[in-house]
Amino acid sequence: MIFISILTLIVAKALPFCTLNLSQIYFTRISAIIFIYAGLLSFNTLYIQSIGSGIGIYSGLFNITQVSQTIEVFLLIIASLILIAWPLILQRKTTNSTYKTSPSQINYSSDYSLIVLFSTLGSSLLISCSDLISMYLSIELQSFGLYILSTLYRDSESSTSAGLKYFLLGGLSSCLILLGAGLIYAYTGLTNFESIYSLISFSNTNYIIQGLSLGLILIIIGFLFKISAAPLHDWCPDVYDDTPTIVTIWLTIMPKIAILILLLELHTQIGFIGGLNSLTISTNGYVEFLNSISSLNIIGTESSIYLLKILLLISSLLSLIIGTVVGLAQTKIKRLLAYSTISHIGFMLLALAINTEQSIDSLLFYIIQYSITNLNIFLIIIALSYIMNNSYIYTYKDIKFISEFKGQFFLNPILSLSLVICLFSMAGIPPLIGFFSKQFVLYSAIQSGYNFISIVAILVSVVSASYYLKIIKVLYTDTDSKILPEELSTVLRRTSVTTTLNTEILLTNFHSFLISTLTLSILLFILKPSLILNSTQLLSLSLFNF
Repeated sequence: MIFISILTLIVAKALPFCTLNLSQIYFTRISAIIFIYAGLLSFNTLYIQSIGSGIGIYSGLFNITQVSQTIEVFLLIIASLILIAWPLILQRKTTNSTYKTSPSQINYSSDYSLIVLFSTLGSSLLISCSDLISMYLSIELQSFGLYILSTLYRDSESSTSAGLKYFLLGGLSSCLILLGAGLIYAYTGLTNFESIYSLISFSNTNYIIQGLSLGLILIIIGFLFKISAAPLHDWCPDVYDDTPTIVTIWLTIMPKIAILILLLELHTQIGFIGGLNSLTISTNGYVEFLNSISSLNIIGTESSIYLLKILLLISSLLSLIIGTVVGLAQTKIKRLLAYSTISHIGFMLLALAINTEQSIDSLLFYIIQYSITNLNIFLIIIALSYIMNNSYIYTYKDIKFISEFKGQFFLNPILSLSLVICLFSMAGIPPLIGFFSKQFVLYSAIQSGYNFISIVAILVSVVSASYYLKIIKVLYTDTDSKILPEELSTVLRRTSVTTTLNTEILLTNFHSFLISTLTLSILLFILKPSLILNSTQLLSLSLFNF
């Protein structure tokens, strides 16, 4: 459906009468409708009674499961909601002449929607892929769209720099994934996941297991790089800060959902075949495993699972610590949210590493609440950008510094209150939805015996609340308070008033309705939690009972 729509829109964009008569904003609206319709088609496939453990399509390149289809529906809905947040800019006539918006605001709208369609198609395919070839092609299709989106504003030097940095480092991670896939194929002669799982369960050959372990490590490292998990996170704050906010939403949500679901299915399948789903790595287990590595005696599926678990746990621990500690020193809003994302990735990797029914349930729930909360935060930031840039004529300015929120509660109390609710949820304040997601992950970790990393996660959650409170403090601070010299020019430019021209940037009704709906879902989750919890529990059980 999405592929056919892409071809249709490309042809429509090339037709002269469509380009002249069809406003660019309609391309974005049509793309949003395409995502909704594709989501409905994906939801309809859940009624196939024989879906069970999955249905292979295209000669086993893709495997349709209940988890992949449900997350794909959720992914497409989120994609449609993000597209609707594209700026709606109206220009009014003055007594002198008529002013038009700049090319950077009009011409990129249809390009944005087409590239988003390509990137989302890659994400949808990545969720369901079951072959090394389809996995690599899907991740590249998703990534190439994100590279172009990062350089969407070609007139902006920072946007171009961010896109180039993202492209170079993203290419490095893709090389690691391709190298890992090549090693697995070289040692096994197989590319299909099911065939590789069967080989793991029956093979006792030392060199095959070593090759599989090394290839799997490289693939996992490449994916951890793409989701900005520590210590492979250095690119994330720089790219987030320099890209437009409307693109940053995609970078924080879409690729992370797809890659985490792929890692979930890979880890669950390997653990299921090894019979180690409920395995707890004790202190003696760490010592024995490290001894086996030091003597290069890695034999059997259990060592592969140990290796995968330790890799995910180390990345989780570093993400929790680095995302919290370094985030305390940030003065720019998107850099702070980037380190916040790294910290949340640590929680999700912890749930993924445990790999029990309860932890996978908490992982799916965490992904849903993380996507909803992050989407709402960035929609509010975009809305405040519209309002604060009401005096601008030719350029649209993103909010960069936290100090630019100064006094916004007195000017826009509803939006500020919604932002406060989202930030409290990200910090894990009860009874908001973010509190329950962290509680479920920590409870599953403690139940499985991961006490040390659970204590670290609790401590970093408490510490991370301080930089969320810093944003809230600025919102409720009067505008005549002191401002750092570095940020003075930006704030003065924001607050300047142009009296010669009358330009209006409107917040659409649907944008306002979307913010209010997401805020209420975050705030009132405790009244009806079964809507999400029952679904995630059933999806978790479907992974372990087939």
